[in-house]
Amino acid sequence: MNQLILVGRLTKDPEIKKIDSKSCCYLTVAVKRQFKNSEGIYESDFITCTVWNIIAEKVCEYCKKGDVVSIKARVQNNNYTDKDDKKVYSYEMVAEQVSFVQSQHRDAEDEEDEEEKLDE
Repeated sequence: MNQLILVGRLTKDPEIKKIDSKSCCYLTVAVKRQFKNSEGIYESDFITCTVWNIIAEKVCEYCKKGDVVSIKARVQNNNYTDKDDKKVYSYEMVAEQVSFVQSQHRDAEDEEDEEEKLDE
């Protein structure tokens, strides 16, 4: 089984691109590690995922930088031969499902709305 689950914050606003008449979007997600380093700080990994078609369009429509998302993806192995005839291997995370978890922007707007209601 080739399945990867990531939960983290988007590092920038998603942007849609057209590749061979298909919608595509690249997401970079900051995923906090479960343990502290030697200095007592939680580090994060920055993982880029490729999202295709309708999922890419919906992510670009509804998600913004700072939002928390859950991504179900598969790891895809790509390889090619470079100009020096050396085989180059790379790995790509291809999202199969993206779930909206929390919006940093909407939470701030909700707090402002609540403060306005309290002032009334």
